[in-house]
Amino acid sequence: MRRIGDCAIAAVTVVSLCCGVWLLHGEGTTHAPPQPAASEGTPDPGEERLSAPALPPSPPTRIRIPSIRVDAPLTGLGLTASGSLAVPPAADKNLAGWYEAGTTPGERGTAIVAGHVDNTQGPAVFYDLGALKKGSVIEVDRRDGGVAVFTVDAIEVYAAKDFPDQKVYGAAKRPELRVITCGGGYSRATGYQGNVVVFAHLTGGR
Repeated sequence: MRRIGDCAIAAVTVVSLCCGVWLLHGEGTTHAPPQPAASEGTPDPGEERLSAPALPPSPPTRIRIPSIRVDAPLTGLGLTASGSLAVPPAADKNLAGWYEAGTTPGERGTAIVAGHVDNTQGPAVFYDLGALKKGSVIEVDRRDGGVAVFTVDAIEVYAAKDFPDQKVYGAAKRPELRVITCGGGYSRATGYQGNVVVFAHLTGGR
């Protein structure tokens, strides 16, 4: 089981993000989303020193990633009957979700945001997530009127069978953010074979 805060999440947490329904109706991998380069998977030295003080808890309302043109509202996500993380409605291609029983983005700990890579109409909110670079900025609007500003430390892609639960979902001593969508290899029979995960930490607020 995976554990975020006081809530366990089953190992199939992000599988329902990974159908690849658009590719099923296209021409194989012609329209496959970008995948992170190996060089983007290693955090830069000294990033711990750049962390900003934690913010008080406040639910997030919107996420922006300017370098890949993401500007999307956030909806709360709970757990399914099987213990996996529910996902945003696939029909709304510009909608992401956050795990509302866990850490809110900006407070101390690991906050989780997830979204689809595509739907039947084409690319969805996190289609270009794999194209992010270390040092990119992620902004999260909060219900208290503030904005939590995160800096990307690494972007990695994992096969589903090798997904590092503790590394992605484990507790953190500073405010951290994970942004997750599907990625890796693609099969018409099973959809995407893994996940793209962005690791970021809080570097400011306003």
